[in-house]
Amino acid sequence: MKKVSIIYWSNGGNVEVLANSILEGAKAQGAEVNIKYVRDAKIEDVTEADAIAFGSPSMDNNRIEQLEMEPFISQFKLLPNKQKKIVLFGSYGWDDGKFMVDWVQRMKDYDFDVVDYIAVKESPSEDEILKSKQMGGVLAK
Repeated sequence: MKKVSIIYWSNGGNVEVLANSILEGAKAQGAEVNIKYVRDAKIEDVTEADAIAFGSPSMDNNRIEQLEMEPFISQFKLLPNKQKKIVLFGSYGWDDGKFMVDWVQRMKDYDFDVVDYIAVKESPSEDEILKSKQMGGVLAK
């Protein structure tokens, strides 16, 4: 059984909806899933998992949330991430979602294998929720 960790930050609830959809998809494939709001997460939640989902809205000039998510993600810059499979998810409102393109590249630079990502404008549509569930299934395989 694969161990999947979902770690996210949500303000208006859109990222949380995506996180719960990823959870549902991973559990449907038989994964053991650990889901945490980033303030409650530890490095071990990532290092001890087989696959990871990180989520954040775009905030403050097309960047992930800066007070909790950014410091958590920065910890992995110098760790041996060994192409661990991850998906990234988030939402944006007033900008064009460029934060996700930058985040994907950053995680690749940190030696993660970014297998999929989704950035939704405002609230996720039914199709975007379905894609999130599928992403959870990919992590569980």
